[in-house]
Amino acid sequence: MSEVAVDRTEVVIVGSGFGALAAAKKLAKAGKPFVLISETTEHLFQPLLYQVATGVLAAGEIAPSVRAILAKYPNADVRLGRVVDVHPEEQELVYEAAGQRHTLGYSSLIAATGARQSYFGRDEFAKVTYALKTVDDAERLRAQIVRCFEEAHTTTDLERRKNLLSFIVIGAGATGVELAGQIKELAGRYFEQSIRGVTADDVTVTLVEGAGVAMPAYGGKLSEYTKESLEKSGVEVVLGTLVTDIDEHGATFKAHGSDTGERRTAETIIWSAGVQANDFAAALAERTGCETDRAGRLLVNPDLTVGGRADIFAVGDMTSLNNLPGQSPVAMQGGRHVAATILGKTKRGTPFKFRDKGSMAIINRFRAVTKVKSIELTGFVAWVLWLAVHMVYLVGFRNRYVAVMSWFGSFLGHRRPHFHYAQEIGPIEAPDTRLTDDEPVKAAA
Repeated sequence: MSEVAVDRTEVVIVGSGFGALAAAKKLAKAGKPFVLISETTEHLFQPLLYQVATGVLAAGEIAPSVRAILAKYPNADVRLGRVVDVHPEEQELVYEAAGQRHTLGYSSLIAATGARQSYFGRDEFAKVTYALKTVDDAERLRAQIVRCFEEAHTTTDLERRKNLLSFIVIGAGATGVELAGQIKELAGRYFEQSIRGVTADDVTVTLVEGAGVAMPAYGGKLSEYTKESLEKSGVEVVLGTLVTDIDEHGATFKAHGSDTGERRTAETIIWSAGVQANDFAAALAERTGCETDRAGRLLVNPDLTVGGRADIFAVGDMTSLNNLPGQSPVAMQGGRHVAATILGKTKRGTPFKFRDKGSMAIINRFRAVTKVKSIELTGFVAWVLWLAVHMVYLVGFRNRYVAVMSWFGSFLGHRRPHFHYAQEIGPIEAPDTRLTDDEPVKAAA
């Protein structure tokens, strides 16, 4: 029996996020043949997922097709599949697509599969909370928000109405802060205008953080400004507090140093408290001998190679190096560094150096924080800068145009153009039509 020839290419990229796309673009422009494999062929602009969840943007505006982005490059091959294993000595990886397993050979491998939500050993929390890592997560949360307001509008049970209009956000990083601010703003600037009898004062949004400050990555006056801005908008900010238990109808908080917990009821609990590397990181670690941290992230070498392999690289949220933040600029610069190394434009073994161009987060309408080295901005100026930067990084002119129009409608007006209302269709319990002995039989007309 003759052997089946293994499909081969020069470079394989696993993933479709910021790091993967940055590497792909650099390789594509240089004419280097590569295959990009991902479980989704969309490039997700993850920092804007909370705007999909709160009806500001549509999913398509922040998740353009990778195939469309790379369509003009004949050396680029995008495949839908899930990579399940890698054989470094043979320079081959195994991926699943359409129910079948395929083997693909490479000369260089770039892993950029990102991270997923971490529940710090309490994985059961995933079943009773809402995450915000994928488009499906955002659309699920958006449907939940709409459902809660619609049911609150019609229920006559005051306790249930209170729970429906209560939201708990766990984790005061950028995502948690942005989401908490938007939900409260959503209540006052949209639902109060569109649903009779519901006001912003009826809606409770609680943001819980284990650290002693909001947005710990910023610290100082930016963290304090964030807390004050949220509280002015009506968000309750609970710091120095851990969530010890969660069920379908609420959570238990426990402040540091306290012996007792406090039970809070809410119909919607959103978890944004931590991340861990995706499964492919574990497979790479096992096959290459690379060490990982507690979150499963690969402890990559300074040049972003993995373990003792000079032909395998990893970038982005699945890696840990020099305490660099899990942010898109780190992933993009890492992807370009690796591509330059493969193309020979950067000498093999050259350490990756991250050029910090600053970080920013929006709090609510007209309020944001921006930090660029020693320069710190707050308020309206930071908010406008946030809009400008995020518009630039959105892929495609149409996406930028639609996003700007959506931002104008949502932030300057009272519209949320991407909320869709539809009654869920399900079985309706029919009345008992069995006849008793004394009931006359009526013929249908």
